[in-house]
Amino acid sequence: MAKRNTLKLKSFTISGFKSFDHIGQTIKTGDVTILLGANGSGKSNIVSFFKMLGYMMSNALQTFTGENGGAGTLLYYGTKKTNRMSASLDFADLKASDKYNFTLAHAAGDTLIFTEENLFCQIQNRAKPFKLTLDPGLKESGLLDAIREPNATISRVIYSLLKNIHVFQFHDTSKESRIRNNVYINDNIFLRSDAGNLAAILYAMKNNVEQEKYYERIVRYIKQVMPQFGDFVLEPLTLNKNSIMLNWKEEKSDYLFGPHQISDGSLRFMALTTLLLQPPQNLPSVIVLDEPELGLHPAAISSLSGMVKAASKHSQVIMATQSPRIVDEFDLSELLIIERDNKSNSTVVKSLDKEEFKLWIEEYSNSELWEKNVLGGKP
Repeated sequence: MAKRNTLKLKSFTISGFKSFDHIGQTIKTGDVTILLGANGSGKSNIVSFFKMLGYMMSNALQTFTGENGGAGTLLYYGTKKTNRMSASLDFADLKASDKYNFTLAHAAGDTLIFTEENLFCQIQNRAKPFKLTLDPGLKESGLLDAIREPNATISRVIYSLLKNIHVFQFHDTSKESRIRNNVYINDNIFLRSDAGNLAAILYAMKNNVEQEKYYERIVRYIKQVMPQFGDFVLEPLTLNKNSIMLNWKEEKSDYLFGPHQISDGSLRFMALTTLLLQPPQNLPSVIVLDEPELGLHPAAISSLSGMVKAASKHSQVIMATQSPRIVDEFDLSELLIIERDNKSNSTVVKSLDKEEFKLWIEEYSNSELWEKNVLGGKP
């Protein structure tokens, strides 16, 4: 097993993207970062930014742009007001700090092109940082070509850091969703963003001697929230040995249930449990979750918070939420308040100083302070 990179995402800056104006916002991140705000404040736009980054690292920026309605929908109030967006991501550990920044400009065909793309690396005790400027005018990131060059160690490190930021959104549990249908049995390298390959992931984990204990832990956590649940029944399909389905059975029963017989909330909880309790070496470096509490019972939300804390020992977790229950499970310093500025009508991000709220937190819970709008982040 390859050694995990110790560099962590310390902050990221976004400007000109969706609800972020040209001045932009710098957002600091820790082991757990909770994005808290009202509908329309910009939480989902932060999640969308990381989705775009994932497409960029797969040579698919133009696909992302097209799927989202063109460049005009991605730029702050459209192309007449904003013709470019910029972003940077800063990573660091005790030995080094790395930075990646880029600027995307509106181009013909309502597309985006790179007008600037840079890599930086500052090694401890070295006077000058390493800087690599990639060619401008490209429709896709030049980083994917840079990592193929000889002696491209820094490029590969930064690419690996960016590639290992994964967004997960388990909202689609419709009858047609991938999670409720057959999946290729060998699609088990990593959990997909929609958990469409959940059955394949669990099957591989259950049948691996070193990972079986993680599978058993996942089953135990599901039972805590869904007491009637017995176990998954994961076998290749009789008529197609290359496919598998998320079948299961109840406790003390041999009746076989299919994935279509799981409630939306239970199915999402199964996906979240698998994501957060999988073997540490399989976890992404940064997990981005968008409103994971959707459809969950309060007891499941409490369990979810515990799993997030467990995962954060190995992975950073960024979570957008509107759940008072989740807010109460985390420290005030782990919350970021997301609001819309009345003058610019743009997203602003505010961190919380525990000392400032010292007297308040002696009397009230985090959720009570949020609901009273003491912390901000309310409509």
